[in-house]
Amino acid sequence: MSDEVKQPLWTGDYYNEGAVQIDPFDTLREECGVFGVYGHPDAASLSYYGLHALQHRGEESAGICVSQHDHFNYHRGLGLVKEVFDKDTLAGLQGNNSIGHVRYSTSGGGGLTNAQPLVFKYKGGDIAVATNGNIVNAPEIRRELEESGSIFQTTSDTEVVAHLIARSPKDFVEAAKDAMNRMVGGYAFMLLTHDKLLVACDPNGLRPLTMGRLGDAYIFTSETCALEVIGAEIVRDVRPGEMLILDQDGLHEDRFTPMQRKALCAMEYIYFARPDSDMNGSNLHSARKRMGSVLARERFVDADIVTGVPDSSISAAIGYAEQTGIPYELGLIKNKYTGRTFIQPSQELREQGVKMKLSAVRRVVDGKRVVMIDDSIVRGTTSRRIVSLLKEAGATEVHVCITSPPFKNPCFYGIDTPDSRELIASMRTVEEIREEIGADSLAFLSYEGLIEAVDGDDRASYKGGLCMACFDNDYPTQVDFGGDEKIGCGC
Repeated sequence: MSDEVKQPLWTGDYYNEGAVQIDPFDTLREECGVFGVYGHPDAASLSYYGLHALQHRGEESAGICVSQHDHFNYHRGLGLVKEVFDKDTLAGLQGNNSIGHVRYSTSGGGGLTNAQPLVFKYKGGDIAVATNGNIVNAPEIRRELEESGSIFQTTSDTEVVAHLIARSPKDFVEAAKDAMNRMVGGYAFMLLTHDKLLVACDPNGLRPLTMGRLGDAYIFTSETCALEVIGAEIVRDVRPGEMLILDQDGLHEDRFTPMQRKALCAMEYIYFARPDSDMNGSNLHSARKRMGSVLARERFVDADIVTGVPDSSISAAIGYAEQTGIPYELGLIKNKYTGRTFIQPSQELREQGVKMKLSAVRRVVDGKRVVMIDDSIVRGTTSRRIVSLLKEAGATEVHVCITSPPFKNPCFYGIDTPDSRELIASMRTVEEIREEIGADSLAFLSYEGLIEAVDGDDRASYKGGLCMACFDNDYPTQVDFGGDEKIGCGC
């Protein structure tokens, strides 16, 4: 037996806790989710259910801030929504207006200090801020503010906004507009005071944000699935560069800057958003089915069964199966609880962490030629392990079909991505990737096929109104490739 000490797959007391240096599951991390209510007596309860529906967008922390007359009631904590809030906590959050947040920390850093909404006191009163996304030039603005005397309490980009507003001689709304105009990046902002709620989306619409109504109340959310949960109706998406102002006189539609090139994150359609959400006039489940169908037309594989890597690829696998006539089968099963178990598994399972999260259904795949549908390949380690898993279960062939173009470039707008040197598609050809992951064949969805499949309201626009910089290096804003700026969600 070797004396070499093997590095564990986690650094905390339990599996997948803390800063994992080796990610056994090698997936793109969700961004964050925001939820806002204006004008409802049960604002906190609505926010709780809304955030619960957005839980897939962030599992590290959750928080709700409620405005009641001349003061705030707020609570934040680490963990899932259901762990952070209980009946007594929600009972203490009285007020008609609220903003809430679920967070997955990436570039902004973790811990309770950075949990949102962030709450501040300044000359104009109290302000609470919640955001989803990343401000590319936040480090530059932060350095400027620190040099002029600002003292920051967090490492979150979101705090930069509060400092810019507090230092402005203008009223709150105009100060907020000026702050937004200083920022470069992709973001959805909610700012709450004692008498106002401001909602804004970046000039390119990179991060999703939707408005709904529940009776006389206005609801705002990262995804429409949260509106369905509370019984609210969908009104429309918040437009790029738009600022909506809600006060005692109702809703005021304004903007802080003209709309620029529409560029909603393509990965929302491919992977992040829930399949029961709608974005830009397109249902996510239907769009993913079309991705599978288009991919089948672009690259048909003669096989016995089609299976999808759960959960995000199941819709696409169904679409591929329907288009080809090859039966769809549940060849892979996901265990959703491994990330939070307090039982340390054996060393063997530590070294093959994917087996704790995915299992092949041996009686389904044994002796079969399998088409495995997945949404993306990042470093390639997970794809290699899943291919191996299927072959160990008896699959005679495994053909991998990916419902996105090759992921070659880092994201600067809110997705936690590794350095481009760690992205397998930026360093290898498709054939080299196929060899690396051990597949019998490998195919990616084309750019044109992705735009066709999304079929959103902006299909006729440039690139279908999508940001596909992670695939083609065409970023909709100016970005700094010097290595000093943060990649991922800085909120």
